[in-house]
Amino acid sequence: MSTPNHRPAPSPSMNLRGAVDLSALKAKASAPPPAAASGGQDSEAATYVVEVTEQSFPQVVQLSATVPVIVNMYSARSPESAELTAVLQQEAASRNGKVLVANVDVDAYPQIAQAFQAVSVPTVAAVVKGQPVPLFDRAVPAEQVRALLDELMQVADANGVNGSLADGAAQAPEEAPLPPLHQEAYDAIVAGDYDAAASAYRRALAEQPADAEAKAGLAQVELMQRLQDADADAIRKAGAEEPDNIDAQLAVADLDTSGGHVEDAFNRLVRLIARTAGEDRERVRLRLLDLFEITGSSDPRVTKARSALARALF
Repeated sequence: MSTPNHRPAPSPSMNLRGAVDLSALKAKASAPPPAAASGGQDSEAATYVVEVTEQSFPQVVQLSATVPVIVNMYSARSPESAELTAVLQQEAASRNGKVLVANVDVDAYPQIAQAFQAVSVPTVAAVVKGQPVPLFDRAVPAEQVRALLDELMQVADANGVNGSLADGAAQAPEEAPLPPLHQEAYDAIVAGDYDAAASAYRRALAEQPADAEAKAGLAQVELMQRLQDADADAIRKAGAEEPDNIDAQLAVADLDTSGGHVEDAFNRLVRLIARTAGEDRERVRLRLLDLFEITGSSDPRVTKARSALARALF
């Protein structure tokens, strides 16, 4: 993972779908809820700041049904990480339980950073109802952090996530047990074994072909598999230089989807379908349908892209 880059901060416009679905990390864990961080921070901030591991992160994701969870991916190698962590701790204290800051040491727990497609430190994302929301991938001024968190809380409130962790409310909500094969897939994702997760989802679909959650989970895991060792810069370079190379264009669409730019991914593949035929067209169409599954069939961007797909095909 690189040290901070100098790309512009992303647009503050936020959506709850369109990036890799972290609900797969919501499997029940036997460990107790993560303890509040301590050390150099004041006790009020400590109440709403936790240090998480790969084992405790699933319960942090569960808490995102109650409050927005700010995932602060940091490294001791990065001075900018320490500065940003201090800002986030202050924000956690000032918001009095309306947000939870989850600190992740990317050197110790790279799987969490990989789930967010983090390529630099510091990187900060949020989770709302199990869905990731990219925030920024570099150190930013405290004023900008505050503004982004204000907007995040508005987005969360609009989606019914407006609880509080004050007065001991930081308890992970109870969830019904998952079907055995879904639990097997989720456990494999947490362990970073995407092949095993895909196998579990395929077996679930063999038993219940109409299992929508298994279908979406398989599409998400296959996206993780394709991007596991990907070089984002190389993918974008090939996509720009080879507009008619099917593999190159599919790879860029995957990358856009993982980063939340689903409309870019959809538009790219619809245009590609319009100028291809035969087996190439079918490959692209099937990939586009997989990306629809990842984004969610009720998402208006999917509805719009389905209409565009129909026009391209007919």
